[in-house]
Amino acid sequence: MAEKKEHLYKVLVIGDLGTGKTSIIKRYVHQFFSVHYRATIGVDFALKVINWDADTLIRLQLWDIAGQERFGNMTRVYYKEAVGAFIVFDVTRTSTFEAVQKWKNDLDTKVTLPNGKPVPCVLLANKCDQAKEGLVNSSAQMDDYCKERGFAGWFETSAKENINIDEAAKFLVSSILENDRANDWEGSGTNEGMHLKDEPQPEPKSGCCS
Repeated sequence: MAEKKEHLYKVLVIGDLGTGKTSIIKRYVHQFFSVHYRATIGVDFALKVINWDADTLIRLQLWDIAGQERFGNMTRVYYKEAVGAFIVFDVTRTSTFEAVQKWKNDLDTKVTLPNGKPVPCVLLANKCDQAKEGLVNSSAQMDDYCKERGFAGWFETSAKENINIDEAAKFLVSSILENDRANDWEGSGTNEGMHLKDEPQPEPKSGCCS
């Protein structure tokens, strides 16, 4: 019986302070949610092991990058070797959505695939169990926003109510695997999960829950 193919993938979770990045990771990795808020200082990370299919085991390293501006100058080293990212905003605070473009630009300038293309990035509209402000009220406008800005897709999520967390992660991992498999098909002979070569990016598509 053939051994499972193992992949180690580093995924960044970025966005403004207080958008629920840590809560999303805790919900996804530990099935846990706490109402007590503690700001992440610097960087934190968690590991999720996924039995993807009969042949594939994925170790997903989720890096929780602090939302404080003063940590901006140290993010480059933490972004290194990432193969995917979530950008998180809080649907109850428009200012966190306005900051999304800044985070996407930061991501795209600090980490790319070896062919120069951006790593796949999924936008999370978090706290969707609460009253929403702004563009996120229109799925069509959010679809356009993500397509124009190069997001692989977007999801309304709630760490508190466990809405779409697993679905969003599955969607991102699928995009990462697609890149890796394209790399394999090109005959590279190796697949470490961290080093991707020239491959087509998946077409932007919506992953919204509405």
